[in-house]
Amino acid sequence: MKNYDELDFTDDFMFGKVMEDKSLCKDVLECILQRHIEKLEDLTPQREFRYTADGKPIKLDIFTGNKHEIFDAEMQKSGKQSTENLNLPRRARFYQSSIDTDLMNKGMRYQDLPDSNIIFICTFDPFKKGKALYEFREICTDEPQIELANGTTKIFCNSCYTGEDIPQGLRDFYNYLKNHIVTNKLTARIESAVKEARLNEKWRSQYMKEKLIFMDYKEEGRAEGFAEGRAEERKNTLKEKKRADAAEARVRELEKMLAKS
Repeated sequence: MKNYDELDFTDDFMFGKVMEDKSLCKDVLECILQRHIEKLEDLTPQREFRYTADGKPIKLDIFTGNKHEIFDAEMQKSGKQSTENLNLPRRARFYQSSIDTDLMNKGMRYQDLPDSNIIFICTFDPFKKGKALYEFREICTDEPQIELANGTTKIFCNSCYTGEDIPQGLRDFYNYLKNHIVTNKLTARIESAVKEARLNEKWRSQYMKEKLIFMDYKEEGRAEGFAEGRAEERKNTLKEKKRADAAEARVRELEKMLAKS
């Protein structure tokens, strides 16, 4: 994990804090979607969903919306993992189902479910097809013009795209994510919000606590792995000793048989 002063907009923690600003969050979403969206009513950073005590929890970077549609925005770096290991398509599926389950648990009817947009802002090309943005909706495989119209959209942004055939605002946004270069009003607001966030001592303290917890987990994992490795080594050594003892016993038995003959 980075030091707090090194965090930028593409880091999960900073992304969540900067996007707490509803106005800025709305402008970022409109830049990506290239359309107007209504005023955001609720905005929850790091929203966690868990439905059973032992169920797999998910934590969404930004969960927001209004009475007509909802948005889950995720900042996604590849890090040391391959794009295949990140499994973004199935993660998007799981996120979608978790959000819908949460809404239905609140007594909502099927027809009242708002449209939903699952958005992954990737610092890499998630499908390696050279597109600036990948948008998925459900359609009939035999008749592609027939859309299921269930209100779900999944969007994957490829911020490393370098082509010129995209709206200027989106190109400026991508350029900021890649190079931290401010070229328009939106990227200037993001950069200003990041600088202001770095001065927020409450957020700094929160991040440091998360960093310490992460380091503790990492050390525990390393210690457990070392202990498991030593246990496996002892287990293998014991197996080898048993094999050697058995072989030696067979040799002695053969020598006795030869001596009698």
